Amino acid sequence: MRPSEIASALETLLTVKQPAFIWGAPGVGKSQIVAQLATKQGLTLVDIRAVLLDPVDLRGIPRIDDTGKTAWCAPSFLPTEGKGILFLDELNTAPPLVQAACYQLVLDRKLGEYELPEGWTILAAGNRESDKAVTHRMPSALANRMVHLDFEANLDDWLTWADDNEVIPSLKAFLRFRPKLLHAFDPKKNDKAFPSPRSWEFVSNILAANPVANTKRALITGAVGEGAATEYLAFMTACDELPSVEAVLANPDTIELPDDPAVAYALCESVARKASDDVIPQIAILAARLPIEFSVLLMRDSAATSPSIVETPSFANWACANSDILV
Repeated sequence: MRPSEIASALETLLTVKQPAFIWGAPGVGKSQIVAQLATKQGLTLVDIRAVLLDPVDLRGIPRIDDTGKTAWCAPSFLPTEGKGILFLDELNTAPPLVQAACYQLVLDRKLGEYELPEGWTILAAGNRESDKAVTHRMPSALANRMVHLDFEANLDDWLTWADDNEVIPSLKAFLRFRPKLLHAFDPKKNDKAFPSPRSWEFVSNILAANPVANTKRALITGAVGEGAATEYLAFMTACDELPSVEAVLANPDTIELPDDPAVAYALCESVARKASDDVIPQIAILAARLPIEFSVLLMRDSAATSPSIVETPSFANWACANSDILV
């Protein structure tokens, strides 16, 4: 399931307080989507890393109560009030005894004398066994207590997230050009760094910090690996040779168009970010000169930047001229 579908499914499960387990490769954004869901719903998020726990940590420690009987002091990280998500991250990396300690909590919302408040839902996540990450096979008794969702990286969903999180434009353009590099994890290899939604976010943050030139390659390689870093740096070099957006919009009918598809992606990305009702006539002229796939890309991204342009005559004329493609 793509991230947007996972988010929708989790919203449904929250309404019935059904525990769920999100399976996915390293770096696809499993933890982040749960955090985003909690923020969107206005819920408290308690993130518990099960791998750091011993079996007794969930039950707590015993004490003698006023009647002389043994009572258990529940750990402070278990919620006692309000509404929220109790997130058992990396649950299947925890030893089997720790997973077994979660049985009652997941199914009955209890753990000994402790009871999960009514407004809370339990979610969990972990890597797949096929990814060769550190995992322990989940006992069937625990697995049967949850709904299982398979998380797959999706470029359109990632680009939507990137637009809202100030990811640098050249990176978005590059991944449109090379979508297979959004997540290129091979469990058969022992690569320390590989492309993933998480590691591309690292790259964006690194470049936003303006690293010195002689460390840029090493930093990007350290985030996404040698192959992806080389391709992205070559793409950035090509982008640097583009005319300014101002020059493009000043001469949309005569500006020289790039032959390199990678550069064309970059051109569309940079121009679309300047879209408005005032410049849509120039953008439409440029779009009419581009190959149809880039024309659609330019106008679609322009509409995402400035939705009001779809009401303009220039956009309507372009849409009519390309109605056979848009249907």
